[in-house]
Amino acid sequence: MSHDTTNHSTAASHAAADEEQTASVPAPWLTVMNREIGVKLGDKAFVLSTVLTVLGIIGFTVFTFFMGERTTSYTVAATDDQSLAVVETARDAARPGTTIELESVTPEEARALLESEEIDAAVTRGDGEWVLTARTAMDGTLSGMLSDAARDVTAQQNAAEAGTTTEQLAVGSQVETRTLSDEPDRGVAANVLGFVFAMLFYTAAIIFGMAIANSVLEEKQNRVVEILATAIPVRHILYGKVAGNCVLAYAQIILYGAVGLLGVNVLGRAESVGWILEASGWFIGFFVVGFAAQASIWAVLGSLASRTEDLQSNTGPILSVLIAALLVGLFAKGTWLSVASYVPLVSSVAMPVRMLTDTVHWWEPWLALGLCAAFGLLMFRVGERIYQRAVFQGGQALTWRKALKLER
Repeated sequence: MSHDTTNHSTAASHAAADEEQTASVPAPWLTVMNREIGVKLGDKAFVLSTVLTVLGIIGFTVFTFFMGERTTSYTVAATDDQSLAVVETARDAARPGTTIELESVTPEEARALLESEEIDAAVTRGDGEWVLTARTAMDGTLSGMLSDAARDVTAQQNAAEAGTTTEQLAVGSQVETRTLSDEPDRGVAANVLGFVFAMLFYTAAIIFGMAIANSVLEEKQNRVVEILATAIPVRHILYGKVAGNCVLAYAQIILYGAVGLLGVNVLGRAESVGWILEASGWFIGFFVVGFAAQASIWAVLGSLASRTEDLQSNTGPILSVLIAALLVGLFAKGTWLSVASYVPLVSSVAMPVRMLTDTVHWWEPWLALGLCAAFGLLMFRVGERIYQRAVFQGGQALTWRKALKLER
C-alpha cells in the first residue's frame, strides 16, 4: 500500500471518529487551547521578550516625561539699558521649560564672563544694530529668542519716535489658522501613535502567527497530531491552537496598553490622553478581529508544509500582506489610506491610523470591522477544510488547491 493511500485512510478514519469524540469529550478544543497557552508561557524566550517590552514601554514613557519636564536655563548679559530691555523681553516670552537669567554688566565684564563660560551670551547695542556674542557658537534656540526680542524692542522704539504704538502699527496684521476639521492638531503625537499601532500589529502577527505554523508543522512531523486525533476531533485541534494563540496575543497587547496608560497616569499626563485612549480602544478592537482573521491562515501554512524550509517559502504571501499593512500605517496618506482602511487585514492598521488625524464617520470603522470579520470567517472555514486534509499528509509540501482536492 502506498504512503498516500495510508495517509488518505488515516485522514478518513479520523474524520469518521470526529462526531463520536465530540460527544464523549466536552469542549475538547479547550484542552488544546490550554496546552498552547501553557507551552507558550513556559517558553523563556517569550516571557523574556514580553518583560523586556514592558520595561521598554516604561522606559520610553519616563524618558518622554523627562524630556517634556526638562528645563533649559540660559544666562545672558546685557551691557546697556537697551540690551537690558531685549533680554527682559526674551525672558518674559520664553516658552515653558526654558528660563533666562539676566546679568547687567559692562562690555569688558561680559567678555570676561564669556571667556570663563559663566554666561551663554551677551547682548550689545552697536552702531544701528544689535550684537549677540557667544564664546564659540551661539545656541540656536537662544539666538532665536534674543533675535525676536530685539526686533520687538526695536519696533517699540521706532513706533514711539513716530508718535504711535506697535499695537496701532500691527492693526489688521493678525493671522488666524483654521482647518476644515474640527479635530485639534495632534501633530507629532498622532504620528508616534500611528507608528506604535503599525509596529505592534506587525510584530504580534509575526510572533504568534509563526508560533501557530511552527506548532502545527512540529506536530505533523512528529506525528503527534495523529495521536491527538485519536482523542480529539481534528477540527478541534485547529480551534484550540487558534484560540490559544489569539488569547495570548490579545493579553499581550492589553498588557502593553495598560502599562503605557498607567505610566501616563502616574506621571500626571492623563488629562491630555483622552483621544489616545479612544484611538487605542479602536486599535485593540481591530487587532482582535484582524489577528483572528489571519490565525487560521498560519495554521494552514503549517499543515501544508512537510519541513521547515517549506514553511519559510509558503509564508511569503501572508508576510507580504503584513508588510503592506506596516507600510500603510507608516506612510499612507489621503485617498490611499482611506482605501486601505477597508481592505481586510490591512484595515487593522489603516483604520486606527486614519482615525488619529482624519474625520471619520461613525459607521466607517464598524464597516471596516465587519469586512475584516467576514474575511476572517471565510478564511477560517476554508482553512478548517484544508487543515483536516493536509495535516496528515507527510512526505511533500502541498498547495492550497492540491490540499482542497484531497479526500477527507
